[in-house]
Amino acid sequence: MSITITSTVIDISPAIRERIESRFAKLARRQVDLITPHVIINKEGLKYQVEATAGVRNDTLFAKAEDDNLYAAIKDLGQKLERQLNRYADKPLAQRAVAAGAAGAGIASADDTELTDEEAEFDYEFDEEE
Repeated sequence: MSITITSTVIDISPAIRERIESRFAKLARRQVDLITPHVIINKEGLKYQVEATAGVRNDTLFAKAEDDNLYAAIKDLGQKLERQLNRYADKPLAQRAVAAGAAGAGIASADDTELTDEEAEFDYEFDEEE
């Protein structure tokens, strides 16, 4: 995977590049293809700001982390991207579960909304007790 790393305030050392690549390698374990990952490193005052964007199929992941220590900011950035990627990867499973639950529950159609006299009486009595 080719990661584009840019910075206007510091030179990208091999150690920084390796740290960023190792965080993205950890993301690759989810078996979701990351499209053109790009990392931007800035410094405002004493804090480093690290931003990353990575395309995934039909979506884009974006995360931003800030810390006094550059390596800690990279770690936070990786954790944020990992959470987003987990959510993205698990989304189809959640949608299938919701769809299966709705189909299994037998959602009432508009014709089925009429209440019988016994049901209406029961609902009325229940509301009075509250």
